[in-house]
Amino acid sequence: MTKDGSSRWLVLVVRIPADPSRHRVAVWRELRRIGALSLGQGTWAVPDVPGFADGVTRVIELARRGEGEVVVLDAAGRAETDGARMEALFTTEREEEWAEFLADCGKFDAEIDKEIRIRKFTMAELEEEEQSLERLRRWHRELKARDVFGAPSAPEAERRLKHCADRLADYTEQVFQALHQM
Repeated sequence: MTKDGSSRWLVLVVRIPADPSRHRVAVWRELRRIGALSLGQGTWAVPDVPGFADGVTRVIELARRGEGEVVVLDAAGRAETDGARMEALFTTEREEEWAEFLADCGKFDAEIDKEIRIRKFTMAELEEEEQSLERLRRWHRELKARDVFGAPSAPEAERRLKHCADRLADYTEQVFQALHQM
C-alpha cells in the first residue's frame, strides 16, 4: 500500500523462447500457482506484498532456466480508480478460486453422505476421506494467502471447511463404532 492507501503492484514482463515449450509452461504454471493476474501477452501482476516475493523469485529462476528473462516493475495506478480496478480484477480471480473450492467442499460432503448411506465404514475409506480433507485444508491455506484483498466468498469457504472437518469427525466416530462392533 502507498501512503494514500492505494495498492502497489509488481508487474512482471516475461520473455521466454518458444522452444522448448516446457520452460514457458513451467513459468505459466508458477504464475497461476501464485495467483498472478494476467494483463496481456507475457505481462502479469501481483500485489507488492511479502506473500508473493518467493513466487516471483521462482518465476524469475524458471525463466532463466529456459534462457528467458523477467523484467519486474514497481507499479501503482495513476488514479485511485486504476488501483481499485486492479484490486477488483485480482479479487475476481480469487472469487473464482473460492467458488471452485466451495464446489469441492460440496463434493466432500456428498462423498461422506454416500459412504454413510451405503454403510462403508472401513479404515481404508476413512484414510481416503482424511486425505481429501487434508487436500482441502492445504488448498484453503494457499487461497487464503493469495486473497490479500478479501474476496466475498472467503468467509463462507472458512465455514464450509470447518463443516467438512466436522463431517469427517462424525464419520470417523461411525467407522470406529462399526469396527468395534465386530
